Amino acid sequence: MPAAAAGWGVLYAVVQVGWAATGTRVPWTEHSAYPAPLQLLLAALALLAGGAAPATIRALSRTARYAVGAVLAVAVPVLAIGATGLPIHLVTLLALAGPESATGLIQVLLDTAGAVLLLLVAVVYRRRMRGDCPRCGRRHTGGSDGPLAHPAAAPAARPTRRLAYLLLGGLLPWAGVKTVWTLGGDALGVSAADWRRTASAGATGLARTAAAAGIDVSVLAALLGAVLLAGLLHPWGQVFPRWTPFLAGRRVPRLLPLAPALLTGVPLTVYGAALTAIAPLIAVGVLPGITPTPPFTTASGVTWMVAFGGLAFTGLGLALLVAARSYAARTRPVCAVAAQG
Repeated sequence: MPAAAAGWGVLYAVVQVGWAATGTRVPWTEHSAYPAPLQLLLAALALLAGGAAPATIRALSRTARYAVGAVLAVAVPVLAIGATGLPIHLVTLLALAGPESATGLIQVLLDTAGAVLLLLVAVVYRRRMRGDCPRCGRRHTGGSDGPLAHPAAAPAARPTRRLAYLLLGGLLPWAGVKTVWTLGGDALGVSAADWRRTASAGATGLARTAAAAGIDVSVLAALLGAVLLAGLLHPWGQVFPRWTPFLAGRRVPRLLPLAPALLTGVPLTVYGAALTAIAPLIAVGVLPGITPTPPFTTASGVTWMVAFGGLAFTGLGLALLVAARSYAARTRPVCAVAAQG
């Protein structure tokens, strides 16, 4: 991981400096882009973090240890914020619509890769500083390259399941409005015909086909998230069920459900929390109202949809994080020597 993080840091810095030097537009939101000074600052941070990663496996002075920890503590949240657009890009790609911006997609992927690598480096570094095994996190005799012991499949604790499904309920207002449009009804001042016409405009691939049929691709993506959540909470997410061809009875690799849960849960939570905070501020006049654009006809309709989207994204994101934390704890392997002890 330290070597991979160092390589990522160099690649990230080269890309950012290249974009800044050539004036390449890298979108941050639909109507804003990364300024060149910020790209150069991100390049410097990547080089610092990439250089700090290999230092985590060396003997360091007390001052150097604090410096390495500080660089990682700054770099990981910054990159995580930059990765918040990952779910939107994933939905677009799954719908076979193609990326809206190639540079925007590359930026999000680089941010995501850096956040993941540096977070793993930070976790192992913390274990080393505490005198624990860098691989399994426990204290034991012997090396950290022996066989691993995997726990038996087990469901999440009942309070965890209740909390996760309660958070998942935040999808209901948002999905309910889109279901009304799908069934041909009107909601928030938007008619089903206007919604279908706007969704089809400019869409390609599966997104255009789904919109023409009155199906919202984002709702389908949310349903996939709910299936992922169920797998994280129940034993069939740890051992492939009997109906799985060629894999029945085998242990599910931990990262297979954990990676998508974390990579979508964190950005969804951050993005949803921002929407949840903005909507009431717009409603009471603290922030300026949003000018309605098709298919919306009123500012209040847009505000309500922002609020519903905030609840949906925050709820689904937090539910995935709660379930992922439980799954990681229930499936965490330990070195065999530690399990025997």
